[in-house]
Parts: sequence; structure tokens; C-alpha cells
Amino acid sequence: MASVDWRHIPTVLYPQEILDKAFRRASKQSDLVEDPDKYHRVRKQMNRMVQAAADVIDTTLLKWVARWPSLNALSEFDQALVDAAVGNDEYRKTLGTIQWGAEQVRKIAGETQRKILRLRRIEGFHDARRHAYGRFSSILDQISPQILWLGEARDVLRELPSLDPAEPCIVVAGAPNVGKSALITALSSGEPEVASYPFTTKQLHLGHFVHRRRPYQMVDTPGLLDRPMSERNRIEMQAIAALEHIGDALLFLVDATEGSTFSLDEQEHLLSEVKQLMSERPMIVIHSKSDILESPPEGAETLISAQTGHGLEDLRAGLMRRLRLTWWSTL
Repeated sequence: MASVDWRHIPTVLYPQEILDKAFRRASKQSDLVEDPDKYHRVRKQMNRMVQAAADVIDTTLLKWVARWPSLNALSEFDQALVDAAVGNDEYRKTLGTIQWGAEQVRKIAGETQRKILRLRRIEGFHDARRHAYGRFSSILDQISPQILWLGEARDVLRELPSLDPAEPCIVVAGAPNVGKSALITALSSGEPEVASYPFTTKQLHLGHFVHRRRPYQMVDTPGLLDRPMSERNRIEMQAIAALEHIGDALLFLVDATEGSTFSLDEQEHLLSEVKQLMSERPMIVIHSKSDILESPPEGAETLISAQTGHGLEDLRAGLMRRLRLTWWSTL
């Protein structure tokens, strides 16, 4: 499954903006009608105005339905991410209601056009067109909550990270300020991307590198895998759960320097919780900031410094060995 770039979903207009656009288009279409006979000219004008207005509304609504990805076509990670951000049930219901609105508008247009063909008075043509406009407006009023929800959801979803499920992904975890983003920058072949993650106040850093012509992704977890699970609410746990679908390997950073914000005991407790959460993923525990670490903690196997580059190539080689045993063996 391909990754989703939410930045490409179309702008969501307000209901009144849709109506204004529809009625402007209808008026322009009316001006194009030419017929020397007033009776036939007005009937054609009203018919064309109803059709033009319906076309604008119908096309606008159906474009949203078509351009918003079907949840069934998304990767498990993207589905979990959408659920955490806006709710999958609400997502489906909203698009279903929008499609219903488009169908109703088409139905009203067809009924009105058939009615106009049966009428015999010029004033009746105008009345039928005005009545159709009123019904169009009523339909948009009915689905107005869904249209507004769609606009708000778009703003949220556009900020989500875009990860490719076809590429291995390495999740970098650890307490705040242990050097997660610095590690991603040091290992990445280019400048890491910055994105948002649902219900966190911090930015997500996405790094990429290529090893033996194979692309890899790296993602840190600010505001997620950096404090005890007991401090999480339900929505935050949903956002964390999404990581289980993309993490093919896990790097857990420990800062054992004297200036660390969190004690080693606190970091070890967080490590045990993360191990339980992502127990099926290969994990490497890393002690960061080796350039200012006076003495390695007992049992420390991997020491790195993102500032000096110490240990980074050994870390990369270790990662590749772990991923060869998991990711590539499943292809």
C-alpha cells in the first residue's frame, strides 16, 4: 500500500460558499440561452440554471468523497493514525453523508427538470427553479455539520506524517532530551522532515537513509514513548498504538550523563514499558552523548555520540543485521 500525502486533499468550502458558486454558475448559463420565443427561452433558462447549480454542488461534494482516501485502502499505520486524529467511524460516516447529499441534489435536479417540461406558464418555470434552489439549500443545511467536520479534519490530517509502509521504519524512543532528533539527523542522508503527530504538542522528525540501495525511514516519538503509559489518556494510547504498525526496529536512547533530566531508574522503567508495548520488534538500547559521558554504565553495549559521530557506523551495521533477520526475511 502506498503512503498517503494528506496535503493533497482538496479544500473544503463552507456550505454558503458552495451555494454562491452554484448560483453564480447558473446565472452565467442562463445568459447563454438564445431563443426569440420568450416562452421557450425562459423554460430553457430555468432548466439550464437548475442543471448548472446541481452540477456545481454535486461535483464539489463528490470530489471530496473521491479525493479523501478510503480507509480500507490505507495501511494499518495510517488507519490507526486517522483513528487517533479524527476517528475512523466519524470519517466513514461523514463521507457517506456527503455522498448522500450529492445524490439528493441530483435527484432534486431531475425532478425539477421533468416538472418544468410539464408546466405551461412562464411564471411556473421561475417558481420551479426557485423551489429547486430552496431544496438545494436545505440539503446543504442538513449536511452542514459534516461539511464543517470535514474542513476541520482536513486541517488536522494535513499535519500528519507521511510514512511509506513499503520501506522499513526504525522508531527512536527514549525520555525527553536524550538526543533522539540529533541521532536521526546524524544518521539521515538529508535534512529530516518535520511533521505533527495526533495529540502531541511537539513535532515529529522523519529521517531517511539508503543502505546498499535499500531505503530506510527513521522516526522519533516526542510526546509519545517518552513518559510512563500511566500518564496517557485513551486518545494518546491510540496514537501510540499506531506506531506498532510501522516500527520494524526500535532504538531506545538512554542518557546516563550527569546533566540528564531523568534519572537512570526513570529511564529504565520507561524502557521496560516500551519493551512490553513493542515486544515483537527487535530493539537496540543505546547510551547517547558518549562524548560527555564520564564512565559507561554497567552493562552498556552500544555507546554513541550524535555530535562527534562516535559509534554511529557500528549502530547502523547492527540495525541492518537486525532488520535483515526480520523485515527482508518476510518479503
